[in-house]
Amino acid sequence: MVAATRLLRLAAAATAWALVGCATPETFSVREDFGPGFDAKKFLTPLPNKNTSVRDGVMWTRGSSGGKYPPMVYLALAGKDLTLSFRYRHLENGGMLWLFVDGDDGYGSVDHMLRVRLNRDSVVLEVDAHTLDPKHPLRQNTREADPVSKAYRTNEHFPSEKVDLSANAWRTVRLAFKGDSVDMSVDGQWARTLRRPNFDAPKRKLLWMQNGGAAGIEIDDVVVHPTP
Repeated sequence: MVAATRLLRLAAAATAWALVGCATPETFSVREDFGPGFDAKKFLTPLPNKNTSVRDGVMWTRGSSGGKYPPMVYLALAGKDLTLSFRYRHLENGGMLWLFVDGDDGYGSVDHMLRVRLNRDSVVLEVDAHTLDPKHPLRQNTREADPVSKAYRTNEHFPSEKVDLSANAWRTVRLAFKGDSVDMSVDGQWARTLRRPNFDAPKRKLLWMQNGGAAGIEIDDVVVHPTP
């Protein structure tokens, strides 16, 4: 089982590097407006699929995945100091958009690094770091050690921050990583800067987990570039 998992992770990493093509971590960039020139190959998630498609110049995700988690879309990343931005809007009341940034865990594997959950009335942050100490006080006890790196995931949960995101309007999300810090913002309504040692590592994937109901969530103007 460990060998099979290792092969799957290596295959995923190879796929990600193939998708980013000749770009280096210093030159990697994405600019996707989901227009006539839309290139699905830059996404790790096959598009279109039963939940996600491109229509009217936006990426539209709706409905249930039928599994444990809401529908997800992955974008390949490459680079340590990256600025990520995109616009999104809900098409019905309720739901949430959960943003994950995955990167090197510091021990030879790739896992979650930062989570930003955009509820309709709040923003909730979670930092995922890693340790070789099975008794670390922040260890995620429901998760075994990574089969490749042997590291345990730790979870640092932050209090919910009240933000009114209830309107079904377009909003711009921005995350700018530089060294061990990240500057985050949602429009002009919320902003936060965090410093954590695990941020100072290569980023590998951006994940949108979307609970938008039957009407769904639209995403547009995805931009990734090296942070100056």
